Order: sequence, then structure tokens, then C-alpha cells
Amino acid sequence: MTDRSTFDTNVITMTRFVMEEGRRAKGTGEFTQLLNSLCTAIKAISTAVRKAGIANLYGIAGSTNVTGDQVKKLDILSNDLVINMLKSSFSTCVIVSEENKDAVIVETEKQGKYIVCIDPLDGSSNIDCLVSIGTIFAIYRKVSPDEPSGKDALQPGRNLVAAGYALYGSATMLVLATSAGGVNCFMLDPAIGEFILVERDVKIKKKGNIYSLNEGYAKYFDPAVTEYLKKKKFPEDGSSPYGGRYIGSMVADVHRTLVYGGIFLYPANSKSPKGKLRLLYECNPMAFVIEKAGGIATTGHQAVLDIVPEDIHQRVPVVLGSPDDVKEYLEIVKKHSAK
Repeated sequence: MTDRSTFDTNVITMTRFVMEEGRRAKGTGEFTQLLNSLCTAIKAISTAVRKAGIANLYGIAGSTNVTGDQVKKLDILSNDLVINMLKSSFSTCVIVSEENKDAVIVETEKQGKYIVCIDPLDGSSNIDCLVSIGTIFAIYRKVSPDEPSGKDALQPGRNLVAAGYALYGSATMLVLATSAGGVNCFMLDPAIGEFILVERDVKIKKKGNIYSLNEGYAKYFDPAVTEYLKKKKFPEDGSSPYGGRYIGSMVADVHRTLVYGGIFLYPANSKSPKGKLRLLYECNPMAFVIEKAGGIATTGHQAVLDIVPEDIHQRVPVVLGSPDDVKEYLEIVKKHSAK
């Protein structure tokens, strides 16, 4: 039998999508340059992740990064790829990476107007066991007239121009949220090497039936978190209990929450009173995506996107997901705070 499948001759690639959005906004094209370069880095990382075992990219590189995590060989490769591609896009002036203690200031002759905060390879502790990992990014405009510095990245998430993540799973998906638009999903088609628009204006469910957090820290949980979990496991209204799903890779856990609904929690606890995840390149971009999809992202006491950062590697608690689920959690927090 002959293959009757059609070949789409009018595909919407990531580049085409961003150019069309830019034309409507009467932009300069610099943002498109930035995203194109970021996409190139993500495609290269995706390829490296796929052949990591063959290319001997697994294992510890022999150092720890600024936040104390052991650095994997793929981490270093991914960090170098992203920084080099962003520098060569002529659209960035400051790059904040999880892997670098200080902000990277782009050479004067290559500078543009954007600031990028990035986790080049999120969930890298899972590399050796082949669990889904990803790249998280947040993009701001430079607002000060001064020479570029790390201080330019200390903006609240409300100022984001765009944010999103790439997920290296059974396929490679790029999820992009922009300040002017919603959340759009692009799948990497390896046959043509392009990200193709597969879902437009994604919205999260109003309520889900999955909770996601590391219950290994239950000993250190605040009473509010313990009570919320008990309600999910032993519902008093006779409804079915929530399913527990935790991968330990923020990109994978948040993406599942976006697709299926529910709640993702990495709250503060007595062991990590300020939280564990980093604000600039983990919590802010994910909060931006979830809010643009109609969800809520909070520390438990304020919206994540309202926090004014004090340090480029600042940690904060984060709870995000379906609006009804997060509101229920916040009501319990409020009750315990009033005691």
C-alpha cells in the first residue's frame, strides 16, 4: 500500500510564529533573533541528551556549581552552548545562569537590549537514570541606562517579556509564554530540525486530581502543608483521593501539571526555610507560564511574580498549578497563619 499521509507545506515554525507576533507588535526583530539563537542551543542540547551515553557525557564533571549541586558533564556542555549562542545573537547584554556564580556580561560590540536568566539543564541529577530533563529561560528588557550588570536581572517576574522551557522527554517540546500573548507549545520535528506549533493558547484545568511534591521531606513540612496533603489523601467529602506524582525534575513536574492540571509544591520547610528552587531561572519563568495559562503561582504568602529579587541566585518557596487547587492550599496556609 502507498503511504497517503500528507506533508504539511504551510507549517508554523517557532520562528514564523514569533516573527508574525513581532510584526503585529511593530517590533525590531531583535526578540526573534534572541529566540532563534536560544532554539539553536536547545536543539543542540536535545541532540546531546539523546546521545549522552554514547558520547560519554554522563557522570560527574568533578565540581559543584554556585548553588551546591554536583555538576554533570552535560550541564557544562549545555551552559556553554546556551551562553555562546545567546552572545552571538547580538540581542542580549546580561546572562544569568545557574552554573555561573556571577552574571555574564556580554561583550560591548555584541550587546542587545535583553537580559536572559537560564537554567541550562534543569533536573540534571536525573540524567544517569534517563528521566526527563529540560532547559528553563526567562527574558527581560534592560531598564536602567547604566552599563549592563547583574543588577539588571533583579526585576520582578511581572516585568518578563517572555519565559518558558524546553522538555527533553519522549520528544522535545518547547513551551513559550509571552507578555502579549498566551502559552504556546512547539514540538521539535527532527526530520526538518524545526520547532512546529502543536498547541496554541494552552489553558490549565480549573481543578486537577494530582499533587506533586517530594514527600521525603515530610518530617520538615509546615503544619499547613501536612494538613493540605492529608486532605488530598483522605478526602472528607467522599471524593476520590488525589494521585501523587513526583519526578524530581521541575520541568517535567510542571509540564505535567500544565497538561493534566493539579498542583506542584516545593514549599519552605524547617530544613530549607527560604525554599529550595531559584527565583530568577526556575520559579519566575514557571510562574509566568502557569499564570499565562490561567493558573496561580504563589510562595504561600505572595504571588511569585511580585517578588523583587535581591540576589541572582535567590531561593523562594513555590506552589503553582490549577487555580482551585492552589486557592484551597492558600486557605489552609491562611488558617494556620492566623493561629
